[in-house]
Amino acid sequence: MDTTNCFHCGNEIIKNNEVIFDDKQFCCNGCKTVYEIFSQNDLTCYYDFQASPGATPQDIQGKYDFLDNEEIVSKLLEFQENSTHIVSLYIPHIHCSSCIWILENLQKLQQGIVTSQVNFPEKKVRITFNPEQTSLKKIVEMLCSIGYEPYISLENFDEGKKKVDRTLIYKIGVAFFCFGNIMLLSFPEYFEVEEFWINQYRGFFRWLIFGLSLPTFIYSASGYYVSAWKSIKSGLLNIDIPIALGIVVMFIRSTVDIVFDYGQGFFDSMAGLIFFMLLGKLFQIKTYDFLSFERDYKSYFPIAVTKVLPDGNEEAVQVYDIQKGDRLLIRNQELIPVDGILISEKASIDYSFVTGEAVPIEKKSGDKLFAGGKQLGKVIEMEVLFSVSQSYLTQLWSNDVFQKKVEQQHKTITDKISRYFTPALLLLAFASFFYWIFIDVTTAFNVFTAILIVACPCALALTAPFTLGNVLRILGSRKFYLKNALVVEQLAKVDSIVFDKTGTITTNEKTSITYEGNELNDFEFKLLKNVLRGSNHPLSRRLYDFIPNQEKMEVSSFEEIIGKGIFAAIEGNTIKLGSSQFLKTMTENTHKKTKVHVEINGIYKGSYVFNNQYRKELEVLFEDLAKKYNLYVLSGDNDGERRILEKMLPANTTLVFNQKPEQKLAYINSLQQNGKNVMMIGDGLNDAGALAQSNVGISISENVNVFSPACDGILDATQFGKIAFFMRYAKNAMKTIYMSFGISLLYNVVGLSYAVTGNLSPLVAAIIMPLSTVTIVGFVTIMSNFFANKK
Repeated sequence: MDTTNCFHCGNEIIKNNEVIFDDKQFCCNGCKTVYEIFSQNDLTCYYDFQASPGATPQDIQGKYDFLDNEEIVSKLLEFQENSTHIVSLYIPHIHCSSCIWILENLQKLQQGIVTSQVNFPEKKVRITFNPEQTSLKKIVEMLCSIGYEPYISLENFDEGKKKVDRTLIYKIGVAFFCFGNIMLLSFPEYFEVEEFWINQYRGFFRWLIFGLSLPTFIYSASGYYVSAWKSIKSGLLNIDIPIALGIVVMFIRSTVDIVFDYGQGFFDSMAGLIFFMLLGKLFQIKTYDFLSFERDYKSYFPIAVTKVLPDGNEEAVQVYDIQKGDRLLIRNQELIPVDGILISEKASIDYSFVTGEAVPIEKKSGDKLFAGGKQLGKVIEMEVLFSVSQSYLTQLWSNDVFQKKVEQQHKTITDKISRYFTPALLLLAFASFFYWIFIDVTTAFNVFTAILIVACPCALALTAPFTLGNVLRILGSRKFYLKNALVVEQLAKVDSIVFDKTGTITTNEKTSITYEGNELNDFEFKLLKNVLRGSNHPLSRRLYDFIPNQEKMEVSSFEEIIGKGIFAAIEGNTIKLGSSQFLKTMTENTHKKTKVHVEINGIYKGSYVFNNQYRKELEVLFEDLAKKYNLYVLSGDNDGERRILEKMLPANTTLVFNQKPEQKLAYINSLQQNGKNVMMIGDGLNDAGALAQSNVGISISENVNVFSPACDGILDATQFGKIAFFMRYAKNAMKTIYMSFGISLLYNVVGLSYAVTGNLSPLVAAIIMPLSTVTIVGFVTIMSNFFANKK
């Protein structure tokens, strides 16, 4: 019968049975309807990324009626607030760039969808929508209507998302079986046994080998043909083209040899080639899976949260120690690390971390709080519903909203090499073939195939991601947690380092604190303690620990102005704490020290004087860093400690005092305008703007739950003295990448030189190719660990 392919899904359709619309042929009304939907919404460039990328929509009438049940829907939603719901759906059909494009433009297909993001490796789409304009059921039905039916199973929803694709394992199994048997049946011809039985059965053995080669050629190698065909159709030349071409050439040449009795062919080499290449692909996938596992589940951020004990006392615990039923204390600007129920009377929660919208949402006692919200205002208590998910915190931290747009040097190099690699390889292969064809036909085919196989740039493509992934893992094990691999490259480029003073180069441990002014009575101490309980500022935390335990009181209002101070009210009493400018007192002129001033009910009481305790590793660290970097210290305090710092720090360190948060940001911007590549190290609370402005922003984490989306990395405070080591390690990581590039290119040059001269058989080329990947992975692992252990 005369057949053609459906414009939408690519399936074969029988002539005269097709559905024609807009001068295009479709296999059914479903495919035509999907095209019509895309056409009406100006989304037909879906078909520009890849021909026939769609799937035939299935009849789902009534299938998703259970999504009318709000209780069921709430279990599927990741986030649920008044006008913002977020859901992640597993969609098995996601397979190409067209899928990504259409699924990230769902807002054009359905009103109420705000944004949609595709996670291609996990085949998931994360959809943010307004429940007042649409519903989860409508979204699912819309996805089904365009051929992207999600997998939703209420019993095993999580397991459904983690379905394991074993296709590659099956292909390797088939290839190994056929390769082993073909080798066994080829032995008599290898040893040129000319006895009666081999002469009599030679033809039978050869056709048996031909039969055994078919499953390998057709099934095991099918991925290479599909990839090569898609690449050709899209006008690009990927590395699978020469591999597919090499396999096809070997098969045709071997078949011709058997048919015309020229010899036994190269079926053993072809089966071995496919087996070893698939083995290399499996190794690469397992490598990435290992790094992903390390990243998602072992790189625990050094975030602590305050747990309220049954006796009323409080203690800081690591987030992954939180259990269902625990009671947590959340201060101003702290991240809510888990889903829970609000116990306090009311709260104001900023969900910009999750949604990108910075409008606070008011909550009352009994309402559900979602992980990722940031508490604004007075201290609150909540009860935990689920234990913490570190992978969810990683996802929030890596939200695209907070990513910095920077060029990846290593990726640029890889892209440049890859762009010209395949055309150059094909040119070399055909030139060598036509040269040898006039000398020796057998050698010509061997040379052609060996060139196509040996020059695989898999090792080249793997070197950068594997090196950086391994570096992230090693840094994470040393309590330096980076947002992504790109930060490593940015660290290596840094030439200027800016430090915040309070809470960064000073420690939050108990230090010498003295009080100057009118003596406070017991009631005033109680007011102070309860106000300080809600603040996360380093000075507030130290003063809170310094004041003895007091009876808990309800704070009726609480406002913390970053860089200035706190204004609060308790039982009709007003309390102001902060800088002299905030309280409008000028007592600081005579004694320039770090102070927190106190005003109660409009009457100035006095001030707490802090004798700052600097981190013990500070002098050695700055001395080490000063050899290679421009160093700056920015402080919101007055310059009372300038002389102390001038004695402690290297002479070329720039000290700048009385800096408000916006002035710190402007200062970093001015450095960048002068061509500096700046890293900012701060406490993540007062320095959010400066951290976001800098090329690399690192937040120091002590024992508070300040988790800033603005930072590119979180450094455990105990590792402060190792900053110089981390900077050197980042530079060495980039050196490792470039050395790996060199090894990979050297391997290709040497391999090609042997292949072109006819001294390399296709089977040896097939074995060498995955070995090169193993070599590169082994090299970067050894070098990464060597530099990590280097003192």
